[in-house]
Parts: sequence; C-alpha cells; structure tokens
Amino acid sequence: MKLVPLGDRVVLKQLVAEETTKSGIVLPGQNKEKPQQAEVIAVGPGGVVDGKEVKMEVKVGDQVIYSKYSGTEVKLDEEEFIVVKQSDILAIIEA
Repeated sequence: MKLVPLGDRVVLKQLVAEETTKSGIVLPGQNKEKPQQAEVIAVGPGGVVDGKEVKMEVKVGDQVIYSKYSGTEVKLDEEEFIVVKQSDILAIIEA
C-alpha cells in the first residue's frame, strides 16, 4: 500500500533517535524524546487550500524538522508515518 497525501499535506517517516550522545553516553529508552527530524516520503499537490494558493516547498527525500505536537501518526504495513500540513514543517536540513 501507498500513502498519497492530499492538498498541502506531507507524509513523513521519523528518523531513528540516537542511542548515544557524541561523548559516548548511552541514553536509556524511557528518557529519549522522539526526534523532530523526519524524511519526506510523499508530498501532496498543493493548490488552493482554504482559499489560499499553496506552493509545496518540500520534496520527496528531504530531511526536515517539524513541530513537536503536529500531525497524525499512521501505521501502514508495519511502518509508522506522520502526516502533517506543510505549515507544520519548520525547516529543511541541508547537508
């Protein structure tokens, strides 16, 4: 199956949290927060959303930072995704 977002929605796959810090300290499972970094899996067409023209700024494969409590978590084929509005994406990570 495949998720196809509508309007200004974007499907994200959360990046795996680091298990250790740069200094080598191992982080216990319960103390880790979910990272707010994700990879863009699918992008909606944009267009007119709520009476305003929306141009999609992200593309498939981009790594992004998104708002902490935004989006809807979806499980599909044993994989977890987050569907957010493009406005919930705060930044694109460029290497």
